[in-house]
Amino acid sequence: MTSATAHLFDKEDTSPLGVLRSVYGYDSFREGQQDVIEHVTNGGDALVLFPTGRGKSLCYQVPALCREGTAIIVSPLIALMHDQVQALKERGIAAEYLNSNLSEEEAADVKRRLRAGELKMIYMAPERLMMDPTLQMLSGVNVSLLAVDESHCIASMGHDFRPEYRQLSRLSEVFPGVPRLALTATADPRTRQDILDQLRLGDARVFTSSFDRSNISYEIVERTEAKSQLLTFLSKHKGESGIVYCSSRKRVEETSAWLVKQGFKSLPYHAGMDQAVRAKNQDAFLKQEGLCLVATVAFGMGVDKPDVRYVAHMDLPGSVEAYYQETGRAGRDGLPSEAWMAYGMQDVIFRRGLIDKQENTSEQQKRIERGKLNALVGICETASCRRQAILSHFGEAHPGDCGNCDSCLNPVEMYDGTEIAIKALAAVYRTGERFGTTHVIDVLVGKENEKTRKFGHVNLPVFGAGKDLKPAQWQPIFRQLLANGYIFADHDAYGAIKLDESARRVFKKEVVVNFRKERVGAIAKPRRAERRELDLAEEDRPLFEALRSKRTGLANRANLAPYMVLPDATLAQLARDRPDSMAAMERISGFGSAKLDRYGQIFLDAIESFGSVEDNAMTM
Repeated sequence: MTSATAHLFDKEDTSPLGVLRSVYGYDSFREGQQDVIEHVTNGGDALVLFPTGRGKSLCYQVPALCREGTAIIVSPLIALMHDQVQALKERGIAAEYLNSNLSEEEAADVKRRLRAGELKMIYMAPERLMMDPTLQMLSGVNVSLLAVDESHCIASMGHDFRPEYRQLSRLSEVFPGVPRLALTATADPRTRQDILDQLRLGDARVFTSSFDRSNISYEIVERTEAKSQLLTFLSKHKGESGIVYCSSRKRVEETSAWLVKQGFKSLPYHAGMDQAVRAKNQDAFLKQEGLCLVATVAFGMGVDKPDVRYVAHMDLPGSVEAYYQETGRAGRDGLPSEAWMAYGMQDVIFRRGLIDKQENTSEQQKRIERGKLNALVGICETASCRRQAILSHFGEAHPGDCGNCDSCLNPVEMYDGTEIAIKALAAVYRTGERFGTTHVIDVLVGKENEKTRKFGHVNLPVFGAGKDLKPAQWQPIFRQLLANGYIFADHDAYGAIKLDESARRVFKKEVVVNFRKERVGAIAKPRRAERRELDLAEEDRPLFEALRSKRTGLANRANLAPYMVLPDATLAQLARDRPDSMAAMERISGFGSAKLDRYGQIFLDAIESFGSVEDNAMTM
């Protein structure tokens, strides 16, 4: 046994379950974890496809503690490395990272400890790991396993491809015989195969778990008054932690400043900010409670904050994978959380424009990205269960009627809109396929203005042909025509709407075009019986809040995020069970040996003190 683990396991079972109990304080694994952990501990290669919040990190951390030597963890972001290493150290585990944030002296000390066999885990970015000096240093290290986290980054067909990850294809040559595992929460079947091929994991076992995040409710609305709609949504979550995603840096800054004026604790985050300010804002989000972080997609990968209660999108992401990953940052603790998005036709045009304008990108790759975007637009426009549509994208069957998305809670009606579609497509054709939807709708509703008169469109037979509908009613019709591929935006013609070849079948009435009626009113409350709160009786809540306050003080003094001290679920069990001895504390889920040594007596004293105050109050 190495010196890095001897202090943890002097009197403990070193099997995977023994490590789980002694280090992490849990009596059982989550669904699917044990099979992965035993396979890797025994030296097998693996591809692990678990949703966010299902405990992927334990799939390499536990084997790393069970096997002799040092595990190398490939991680894409410095902030992610820092948070995970900090959390491991809180559990008494010898873990470090090597990245540019370290001074020369700090990096030299980490390397010395690594060569001396004092570390159980070392985190590095892929480019750092594959540098010749790093590989030369590691040649004298007993490497226990190699874990590639966020492995979808290696797949060019994935939504977050990072070229530097491709260097990892050499891992099997550089570290022959060392078990390797790739882990991701977001990979459709094609991306999964790409990961296996790129990492040369042909003989690896593939472990999958359901991608269903049943505690997350989904709602997607047509964007009308974006800020007002966001405010209505956030009013349900005041005092809770959450993320609002925007597509541009300017929109992030404006939205965050506006939310502050509305009485919310809010900070911005985007790649264009000063690095120190950006890091400070992320740190505040992790360590403070009730903060709304407004961010671009530059924020979030690997963020391990478990009590994010909502994720809101003010703009359409680029793919189902991106949407799933971003919404998956909510509710990692398994408690009820919400994913909300407002989107419109301009989002689709904007996203397709980004794809079409990519330089040095093959047409094949552009087709893949268009397909991923189309799949997300399809989810936005579906009248059926959104959860069913999301899971179907990842190759997982779901019966629908989930009771926890807006489509199921407030079903929308479909209607035969073939004649309406013909009017809309005819207006695009008759105006020369040279204009955006605003002008085409003006023509349809018979609006005389400078533009319709200038181009002679007031004299067209389609002028006023759609005046039985209001302009606001035509907008979702054009959006659904775009989603169904009957029209497209030509970005070489400044976004002009043009007819796709498939529009011919509509004109000939060879197909029926169904539209969804726009939803009116708020959605009903979720009806899922399994949606659980913290399961606290009213009389236990005051103690729970007192323990949260104690945790906050401890976290602030140690410069930690509160959840790194103890999670809410552990505090809730303390409030319910009210242990009165260290032996009783050992039975509380989440108290591993290191945390029991560090915090056990502190929380015992807090419970005893609270009980004394209660007793005094009752006798007065």
